[in-house]
Amino acid sequence: MAGIPPTTAERRDYDDHMHATVIYGPHDVRVEDVPDPVLVHPADAVVRVTHACICGSDLWAYQGVAAREPGQRIGHEFLGVVESTGADVTGVKPGDTVVAPFVWSDGVCEFCREGLHTSCPVGGFWGQPGSDGGQGEAVRVPYADGTLVKLPSGLGDAELVKILALSDVMSTGHHAALAAGVRRGGTVAVVGDGAVGLCGVLAAHRLGAERIIALGRHDARTALARRFGATDVVPERGDEAIAVVRELTGGQGAHAVIEAVGTEQSMRTAIGVARDGGAVGFVGVPHGGSAGVDIGDMFGRNVALRGGVAPARAYIPELLADVLAGTLDPSPVFDATVGLDGVPGGYAAMNDRKALKVLVRPHGGAV
Repeated sequence: MAGIPPTTAERRDYDDHMHATVIYGPHDVRVEDVPDPVLVHPADAVVRVTHACICGSDLWAYQGVAAREPGQRIGHEFLGVVESTGADVTGVKPGDTVVAPFVWSDGVCEFCREGLHTSCPVGGFWGQPGSDGGQGEAVRVPYADGTLVKLPSGLGDAELVKILALSDVMSTGHHAALAAGVRRGGTVAVVGDGAVGLCGVLAAHRLGAERIIALGRHDARTALARRFGATDVVPERGDEAIAVVRELTGGQGAHAVIEAVGTEQSMRTAIGVARDGGAVGFVGVPHGGSAGVDIGDMFGRNVALRGGVAPARAYIPELLADVLAGTLDPSPVFDATVGLDGVPGGYAAMNDRKALKVLVRPHGGAV
């Protein structure tokens, strides 16, 4: 059929390589030829990627804050079509459209059964040394039955873009909202106006929060926060932001706070705007140690701190049902689109805040 990209097997008729994104150092992201993924273990699957994206957390590596080995793969959000499966795979078959959470897991260990797939003893992150990254033409998926979520057939591109957000940012925003104890009728503050923070706003709205205060100063992003359900926007930072949030809440602060940045200042702000007896749900990848956490202040005010790496695999089925029902749409976080060759420029655009979140179509988006 015209427009359908060749499968890995078809490419192998004349080439045993594909294109994938690799990182060599700060501001040095390249798209290179790498070996085609192949089945290694009976529980593996190979997925041809149709939709991927660049994550804000990828920028930590791009900026040199998080170390990567030169030539390491990168990218951890993708969906696509199953191309081949190992002998032990029963949950998906070639031709199925699937979405992958940003961590693979076996689905059967004690942690997976408890919904904490990110602590699976045999789990891992896409792009870690020796694994494929999501920003490429295809990916070998370990433990396919425990990792991949099969999608209904016949979905259009718009639905698939919505679902792509569930692979990380929407699930992470949901995780933060749950960790913070967002409840119907409550007041929520969201620290951070990146894609995760905006999805945190959407998650809080979905859970019934009555008032959602978005802390951010970029007009396009705060406009999207309002579209997602924010009732107030606070552009101030640090102590000034804490003072404004407390003024907005009658001096009390927010029942639930989502921290979606990961710096010392953002954590101090999150704890500072929390109401006594409230909770902070933190999902920003920490890059300031624990310096922003004042245990004495939290102790005196009974402020709880929960969060961490989101077990997206546990959340995708529930969120997917809402996407398919038409009641959840996180796709507006994607405000730029590139082909695979445009990924380095996509990193630069996000790093320069010219783009919020870049959608990647390795094959032009064809399914």
